[in-house]
Amino acid sequence: MSTVAEEFPDDPWESDLVFTRADLRDVVPHNNDLVVISVVTTGRRVHRVLVDQESSADVMFWSTFNKLQLSPDLLRTYTGCLYGFADNPVEVRGYLELRTTFTDGAASRTENIRYLVVNANSAYNILLGRPALNRLRAVSSTSHMKMKLPDLSGKVIMVKSDQEEARRLLSQEEQEEVAAVISRHLDAFAWTAADMPGIDPDFLCHHLTMDAKVRPVRQRRRKFNEERCLVVKEETQKMLSPE
Repeated sequence: MSTVAEEFPDDPWESDLVFTRADLRDVVPHNNDLVVISVVTTGRRVHRVLVDQESSADVMFWSTFNKLQLSPDLLRTYTGCLYGFADNPVEVRGYLELRTTFTDGAASRTENIRYLVVNANSAYNILLGRPALNRLRAVSSTSHMKMKLPDLSGKVIMVKSDQEEARRLLSQEEQEEVAAVISRHLDAFAWTAADMPGIDPDFLCHHLTMDAKVRPVRQRRRKFNEERCLVVKEETQKMLSPE
């Protein structure tokens, strides 16, 4: 159990945010899934919002800005610098404040969030960084796949992560990274034996240690019930599939 209890005298948002074992009941077992939620802004629900405690800014990507059909006239000039994961500078088109709603279906809370609008490729629509999390007094848990924040009445809003969406995005990002690495280092891969001159074939060949004098033994045939036969057939088809 992890607990965050903060005391803010006369603070309307004062609340204890607690994660318990009960919060794990609907979580699909995972090792490193990220917390990916959805929010409502400009009257539309925006999916693929990454709760990123490592981000020093709340970021909206230019593609999302356009999908929301927002006018560039709303953007204010941003004079600071923003750096990406590889410490490369990222083009910032400007910033704007948008009323953003967080809800779990039973309770909700709406706050003005200042987004830096950046021109960069991303699988996500929005990065919810430390500024928003601190403003919301929100706490996220990757173990419990949830983000909790208080509402004005003292109740706790529990926003669940979309694990299926998070895994699909991770898979896509990983595939793109692998493809990029392969493209940059094509000369490091051997596609045929001709690409490996000077290498002893014995180093590459597998040998089965067999004694020609020993009589082969045929294993007893195994019989499966109808249900298991269907499973075996499905798994065999998966292995034969080109994908």
